[in-house]
Amino acid sequence: MGRSAADRREDLVALYKEARGCTLCPLSESRTQVVFGAGNADADLMFVGEAPGFHEDQQGIPFVGRAGQLLNELLEEQGLVRDDVFIANVLKCRPPENRDPQPDEIETCRPYLERQVELIEPRVICTLGNFATKLLTGAPTGISRVHGEPQERRLGTRTVKLFPIFHPAAGLRTPSVKELLREDFAKLPALLADPVAQPEPESQPEPEPEAAPVEDQLGLFGR
Repeated sequence: MGRSAADRREDLVALYKEARGCTLCPLSESRTQVVFGAGNADADLMFVGEAPGFHEDQQGIPFVGRAGQLLNELLEEQGLVRDDVFIANVLKCRPPENRDPQPDEIETCRPYLERQVELIEPRVICTLGNFATKLLTGAPTGISRVHGEPQERRLGTRTVKLFPIFHPAAGLRTPSVKELLREDFAKLPALLADPVAQPEPESQPEPEPEAAPVEDQLGLFGR
């Protein structure tokens, strides 16, 4: 039997507190605050971006700048709002000058993201852009070739649908990419309606019955 939603939320809060004090990589020295993620802790739909930017670093919330405004707009076109989904990033701290994440930073931060996926239990994860897509698919193929095509992947103990799409920031720069984003977002309702088969839990051998304490064997505790 799976753990209750309340238990999972409690563990997510504990993970947030752990991440908030993280000093495992040099980004901890330049950040204003950790940007853990935000939204519905029981969401069926999760978005994973690249890393916090300036505004996110200041506010501690992902996707609050112009790219976040476009993400909100695209969600609303599909009848969704931010409170319906969970939004996180590959990195929880802003790289200086918004440079690309470095491989060692990605590997250091990976356990936080994997644990978030495990606790939220989304059915569909939209990877926004190259870094999130390559990390979660485990493949080097760029976003231009795989966007809009769902992939079933095993992440931890769960099977999820990964749905690679362009990062909203790319849509702000290029109108044609913005239209591709709209087309890909339009596929989300059907993806969410299609169930994902979960693997059967591995059967555990029956434990050997424990011997009664010697006091019980001797009848010292009565009945």
